[in-house]
Amino acid sequence: MRKILIICTIIFLSFQIAFTQDKLNNVLSEELNRNMTELKKHENAPYFISYRVKDVYKANITAEFGAISKKEENNTRYLTIDVRVGDYKLDNTHEIRGDYGEYFSSSSKIKIPYEFEKDAIQQALWRETDNAYKNAMDKYNKVKANIAVKVDKEDQSDDFSKEKPEKYFEKEFTEEQLNFDFKTWQERLKKFSAPFLDEPAIISCSASMTYKAERKYFVSTEGAEIAQNMTFTRIYVNGRVKADDGMIMPLGKSYFAYDPKDLPSEEQIIKDIKKLVKKLTMLKDAPVVEPYQGPAILSAEASGVFFHEIFGHRVEGQRLKKESDGQTFKKKVGKLVLPEEFNVYFDPTIREYEKQNLNGSYIFDDQGVRGKKVEIVNNGILKGFLMSRSPIENFYNSNGHGRAEEGKQIVTRQSNLIVETKKPYTEDELRKMLIEELKTQGLKYGYLFTEVTGGFTMTGRFIPNSFNVTPTEVYKIYTDGSPDELVRGVDLVGTPLAMFSEIAAAGNKSKIFTGTCGAESGRVPVTGVSPSLFVKKIEMQKKSKSQDKPAILTRPDKNNKNL
Repeated sequence: MRKILIICTIIFLSFQIAFTQDKLNNVLSEELNRNMTELKKHENAPYFISYRVKDVYKANITAEFGAISKKEENNTRYLTIDVRVGDYKLDNTHEIRGDYGEYFSSSSKIKIPYEFEKDAIQQALWRETDNAYKNAMDKYNKVKANIAVKVDKEDQSDDFSKEKPEKYFEKEFTEEQLNFDFKTWQERLKKFSAPFLDEPAIISCSASMTYKAERKYFVSTEGAEIAQNMTFTRIYVNGRVKADDGMIMPLGKSYFAYDPKDLPSEEQIIKDIKKLVKKLTMLKDAPVVEPYQGPAILSAEASGVFFHEIFGHRVEGQRLKKESDGQTFKKKVGKLVLPEEFNVYFDPTIREYEKQNLNGSYIFDDQGVRGKKVEIVNNGILKGFLMSRSPIENFYNSNGHGRAEEGKQIVTRQSNLIVETKKPYTEDELRKMLIEELKTQGLKYGYLFTEVTGGFTMTGRFIPNSFNVTPTEVYKIYTDGSPDELVRGVDLVGTPLAMFSEIAAAGNKSKIFTGTCGAESGRVPVTGVSPSLFVKKIEMQKKSKSQDKPAILTRPDKNNKNL
């Protein structure tokens, strides 16, 4: 124990030494304190102010059909200010009931000088703090007026929780981290997009790579001072075909790593792309499915998106505070919501799962609160919710899940979602369960959802509380042993409680879905990890499609000797 304490002390001191060397952090703290001191002289002084600054180095390359179509590199610095007027119990962030325009938080993405010029940065902080204070006062007056004419809220918890402020500092990025190898990756991306030329049915394609190095600062009048780094690398390859009936079908594949050197080999990615191209050509002539209700298997990749959409958004605590929200699981703490062998947790503190990098990782959230592992479901029983600094009844403190895109107001958001089972089944066993259930229900076939692109969910009361997951690769599985059949034109839809009640079993292998989630506070990076699922009843509806005819002209072909 003594050795551990000594090591921790040394690390803390190293952070403190580095901390004094960051010029931008010093300017943010100085200007924050100066502005707060002046505003305290006013009758309705703010009780809290924070500055969020994100420095972004971004490099992006896109190739189409073997040629570079876009190349960009930029450095940007964004400022987001949170000014709170009133007190922790009631402030300007309080819900204005009846104003449905409040559902999506206002955006104020402010660019400030990326080059370090103290005077220029101070001017921006002064100007924008003044504007933010005026907006906060205006909103606070509307909040008080709204409360005066509305019935008492069901949830009487405070608007802002009290959390212990922390100081944390990481060293600034090295020169190598801020210099992307364009030459090497341009050639690779041209190779990645070239296989799409081999199939005339493909109408468009792209192979893109984005590298980001983000340094995030957070300072507050409570005393928090944080600077943390994150690098992201993502390759996304996709193509599209158009059927004779006008339906456009995309297929894509993505790769994620913190560092470009940790991505799969060039040979492996090209091999994957060739398989993708083959599936695309098969999709063009695949039959369109009819609406369906019955058993299905969701692959591990599809299940991650499924849980993110229909479950993850409904355990974001701040959402449950809104009177307009459906509050699906708010009163179900301590009750069974999944089969007893299921566990679900969110953990931003882990950077890898089964040796794969995770996109929803961070040390501190965007409110300066240290991210924590949160057990949401244990043995099928709901244990709690993801929390930001917006308390709800019986959950009064943050667990480090207050997140937002730059310029957006922070709300509770997901991080790394992990679904695990204590009773795993092989893929063959899940398939046998599917066949048996189909026969029990008197059906000749069911479905296997292999790939999905994403989806959306509705959690409010003013519209049906439902979800829509968008599959891109779906197979019909027959009870008579006929070969699996690739089909198209389907969306997976339903309501969360009905769908959850039909989950029967999970597979023994997990897959990772990496993406960016868009919601009230903008787009934030997330990851979903889940095994395959056998579901006794799902609902499918026909996908909307274009009414335009396929191209009249034939696509130019690289092997066409007449060209």
